[in-house]
Amino acid sequence: MQFGVFVPQFRIDVSGMRARAVAAEHAGFDSFWLMDHLYSPGGRPTDSLESWTLLTMLAGATSTIRLGHLVGCNPLRHPALLSKMAATVDNISGGRLDLGLGWGSVEAEFDMFGIPVGSGRERAEALGETIEIFRKMCNGEPFDYDGRHFRLRGAYGLPAPVQSRIPIHIGGGGKQLTMPLVAEHADWWNCLGSARHRIDELAPLRGQARISAQYAVGFAQSREQIPDVAAATARRMPDQSWGAPLVGTADMLIDQLNEERQRGVELFVLRFHDFAAPETLERFGRDVITKLS
Repeated sequence: MQFGVFVPQFRIDVSGMRARAVAAEHAGFDSFWLMDHLYSPGGRPTDSLESWTLLTMLAGATSTIRLGHLVGCNPLRHPALLSKMAATVDNISGGRLDLGLGWGSVEAEFDMFGIPVGSGRERAEALGETIEIFRKMCNGEPFDYDGRHFRLRGAYGLPAPVQSRIPIHIGGGGKQLTMPLVAEHADWWNCLGSARHRIDELAPLRGQARISAQYAVGFAQSREQIPDVAAATARRMPDQSWGAPLVGTADMLIDQLNEERQRGVELFVLRFHDFAAPETLERFGRDVITKLS
């Protein structure tokens, strides 16, 4: 079992994000994940740090934990620029980048910031082309590319990433647009919490991609705390967005995680009810991760 922690970077300052990434690394988490939005979707206006700049800082503050986005918003960047950014962060981190990508489903974000995009199907097509370009850029050899959405001439990407192959995670749960991309391009399929109840139906469509899934987690120190922790989890991460949460003490969470493992999940990406306070990450590592590794 692998464990990641998802910490959307809104209402947390730079030092707070650094402290969480360092705590996650020390606690034994395998990966640390950010959101990739220009604002906090569905929330009131608040501070929200830009993801790739922040990821670069976290790469310098950590040494072993893998880093990425769940998931990157493909329409925000041209694939050549994305490829250069990814290769640079991979070099800074010593080969610890996982590239999470999605075709961009928050329509309000594109309207708010005036970002021109096509239909969902066109965005999904563009994501497929982005991944093809990304793999070619990582080779460091000049290439031409003629797609419906992007055209490149004599393009190349240097320096190459440290990793011979940066893992690609494609997030979503749509049969029509997302799962065909997963089967063709992904190393990992990241199942959204809201799609977890369909994981048995969707998993056969993933091709050879490994399964990761997102979970809202309410981690209680005692059974007496469970009602309050459950209420905070439901308030901050409602079921319609995150699916049924995992709530309980360490022993209870171990049982729930083992049940999920039987469904084929290999990487558990957790969003904690208390915004991943460093002490919570340390306790989860000590009381849960060490007993499941």
